[in-house]
Amino acid sequence: MLVYHGTTMEIQQPKIISNEIGRDFGFAFYTTDIREQAERWAVRRAKIQTRISGKPQKAVVNIYNWNESHTLNEKAFSGASMDWLDMVVQCRSNIDFCHGYDIVIGKIANDNVGETVSYVVQGIMRKEDAVERLKFEKINNQIAFCTDASLSELTFVKSYIVEV
Repeated sequence: MLVYHGTTMEIQQPKIISNEIGRDFGFAFYTTDIREQAERWAVRRAKIQTRISGKPQKAVVNIYNWNESHTLNEKAFSGASMDWLDMVVQCRSNIDFCHGYDIVIGKIANDNVGETVSYVVQGIMRKEDAVERLKFEKINNQIAFCTDASLSELTFVKSYIVEV
């Protein structure tokens, strides 16, 4: 299966990203199976990095072949469920939380979804109400490779530049 990672550089050897707090499934190398989504990520990242550095940055999509062995500990969420929300809340609010999965597959808490998740984290909204609210959101996919063992299932195919 092909998966995509949008960023500002070619990444032939993926690594766990452990410096970005507040990720949906914790520290991991994040990909998607939706090419257009990776392109949006790349453009967004390039714009942010251009603003920070003051120098134009390229939007790059990396493509990997995921050789699924099915021997690793995987967790797949089918949608915005109570289990999914519990994990996202734990990962976003507790830097020491470790879910114990090699790969986590599920929906992305984008800006609209992220707002709902933050209400739960802050105790403003009940989880049950949040899950009901999220059923109406169009939520994209993400595949988080959370361990070195999971990264070994990825083979770099190629990268390409997206117009910013």
